[in-house]
Amino acid sequence: MAIPMVLIHGYSDKGESFQRWKEILAKKGIYKAEDIHICSYKSLTNEVTIKDIAEGFDRALRLKFNIDPQQPFDAMVHSTGMLVLRSWLSVYGRHERLKHLIAIAPASFGSPLAHKGRSWIGSIFKGSRERGPDFMEAGNLVLDGLELGSRFTWDLAHKDLLGEKIYYGPGADTPYVFTFCGDTPYKGLKGLVTRSDGTDGTVRWTGCALNVRKITLDFTLPDDEVSGQDRIRITSWPQDHRSNLRMPFIPVKGLNHATILEDPSDELVDYVTEALQVTSLAAYDNWIDKAVARSERTLKNMEKYQQFVVRAVDERGDGIIDYNLQLYRVLKGKDPNDASQWQQIPFDVHTYAADNSFRCFHVNVDDIRSEELSTLRLEFTASSGTELIGYYDVANANEDNINNALPTFSMNVAPMFEKEELSFFYPFTTTLMEIILNREPLPMRQENNVTWFLPRNGG
Repeated sequence: MAIPMVLIHGYSDKGESFQRWKEILAKKGIYKAEDIHICSYKSLTNEVTIKDIAEGFDRALRLKFNIDPQQPFDAMVHSTGMLVLRSWLSVYGRHERLKHLIAIAPASFGSPLAHKGRSWIGSIFKGSRERGPDFMEAGNLVLDGLELGSRFTWDLAHKDLLGEKIYYGPGADTPYVFTFCGDTPYKGLKGLVTRSDGTDGTVRWTGCALNVRKITLDFTLPDDEVSGQDRIRITSWPQDHRSNLRMPFIPVKGLNHATILEDPSDELVDYVTEALQVTSLAAYDNWIDKAVARSERTLKNMEKYQQFVVRAVDERGDGIIDYNLQLYRVLKGKDPNDASQWQQIPFDVHTYAADNSFRCFHVNVDDIRSEELSTLRLEFTASSGTELIGYYDVANANEDNINNALPTFSMNVAPMFEKEELSFFYPFTTTLMEIILNREPLPMRQENNVTWFLPRNGG
């Protein structure tokens, strides 16, 4: 039985956007035309979530197009379609059925346009011959999931990328993933108004691929080797278990978020055609090596951004909504004891509207000059909003700062880039970062001002 192809678009447009790709795949002889199925969905309704769409996809997959419940299939997704498919995989765990996942400009970690809302986006693209982002056809809850630093994308990554269950591994029981995105933003007035650095006009290059890492900075642990606990933890991905690190971002020259779907270049068609013929880990590795080499010139001409999605929590797991994070560097040959040699690293930050403990930081790695770094320091300031409650770092809990309701926490993260496998900076990737602090009633080590016992006589 032939393996069918399922196309999941990002537009709520009854599938017209994927017709070009359906014609291409049929013409190439990879699939019969009757084995290519375009999946459409409603996203404009405010009460519909991405999880709802994923559940609807599962039912549609079982009931339509004569696709057997256990039959393997391939999938091509565009933009929000990536989140739909990943959400489906994380809930139903049918990753052994999916053989190839072709991600075209996927919104794997949302979009810098999503929080602006469909009315704003629609007004920009109204009357344009070039289709706008699918977010102009999205309801409030879908837009919430697509917002930079959203709780939805954070939780989803912990399920399918960082959890114990392997959804993207080296074996035939998980899909081979191929990620593409254009290197060109929208043009004209539309491009000027919607412009966001490091994007194809709608999604960030850093937020496309699934080669994600997580860093945990735990200020609740002592800063010593005797404790046997590490204040700085970073996920490791053995190649014999996970293939995340071998799922790179492949840029395609001259395409933006719309044209990559509706008018794909011969280069992209060749990439996809060859990807769909991969049937083994050796072939997958060979495809990656060739694609990386072929796209090297395009990648070299692109600004090298990295995205950090940060969540700050206390030791109970509750979010810290009022904080400030900064990175400071000292370059090689400079004296770190000289305060004038510490330079602040610039970045763009977006705060997730529904929960301010989540934030997304966008950094130009070229501006960081990581090859010249001598040391790197993270500074974090957190406020509870009241003098009754404060945060503190157990490694620096001295009498001078322990009762400070607005302390600054500092951690040397230089060890993270002393070894290549622990490098802090990886262009064209998203890094998750969780920062954990102790939250306590103040003052510390004496009667606090939040809870106390009354005198015996009741006075």
